Amino acid sequence: MQKQISNLDKLTLSNDFLFKHVMLRKRICKHILEELLHTQIADITYLEAEQTIDVYPDSHGIRLDVRIADAANTHYNLEMQVKNPVNRATGKFLLPKRTRYYQAMLDTDMLQKGQDYDELSPTYIIFFCLFDFFQDSQRIYTFKKRCLENMNIELADEAVIMFLNTLGTKGDVSPDIQSLFDYINSNTITSNFTREVADTIVEIKNDKKVRDAYMTYEMRMKDLRDEAHAEGLAEGKAQGLAEGKAEGLAEGKAEGLAEGKAEGLAEGKAKEKTATAKRLLSMGLSVEDIAKATSLSVEQVEAIKAE
Repeated sequence: MQKQISNLDKLTLSNDFLFKHVMLRKRICKHILEELLHTQIADITYLEAEQTIDVYPDSHGIRLDVRIADAANTHYNLEMQVKNPVNRATGKFLLPKRTRYYQAMLDTDMLQKGQDYDELSPTYIIFFCLFDFFQDSQRIYTFKKRCLENMNIELADEAVIMFLNTLGTKGDVSPDIQSLFDYINSNTITSNFTREVADTIVEIKNDKKVRDAYMTYEMRMKDLRDEAHAEGLAEGKAQGLAEGKAEGLAEGKAEGLAEGKAEGLAEGKAKEKTATAKRLLSMGLSVEDIAKATSLSVEQVEAIKAE
């Protein structure tokens, strides 16, 4: 048990698990939104943290980190993004179309049967990124739909996508937002606000319910890894033996059997990792945690998720 506890103690704000729990502190989350959007928010309501949306049984579900609505019924989805995922098969980055799908699923989930389109709430999808996706050094990249022929014409669909680049150097942000970026990047406290965030993290890590939840999460991951390992090893051995025998008999060489076994075991291990990743994805674990648990790359996990 001690291993799981020490792992929790090492988590920083860039970790999905900890980020969600910090954003569940209303004062902190509300202040971040107010500072980002330069507006006063009367109150916020948590619709559901780590919510899974499956609009159709055969559609690709999404798991949201934190989903919030304010008193004016504007909806916010906050996400922590540590890595810049890419589809290894195509070489294309996944984040832009991921935001497109998130927006579509949020709108579909929000609008009930019989409601008019104008009843869709304004939405903000906000990604905290530990990398500069657009390579322009902006601290914040804000996207709304505009007419290409006349950029002064905006399509007023009230849907906004924001990428927060914690490494950015261009564009104005409030001192508290900059201090938050610094804290995410280096765990350095440079303001009263980040002192509050840091104190909150200590409080969260000392919360028995949180520690129990994290330990359960870690043990569940281990059980799934062990189960997948046993299944993959058995499958790999059987396949390796069969392929080795067939190749050895066909070629009449002893090395055919050895090579077949080796290839089968290697393939079995690969299938084992893939099976583990699929199980963890179905549980809603983050791509980064799954990559760490399975020794797969983030890109490989993203490719499995996209299948």
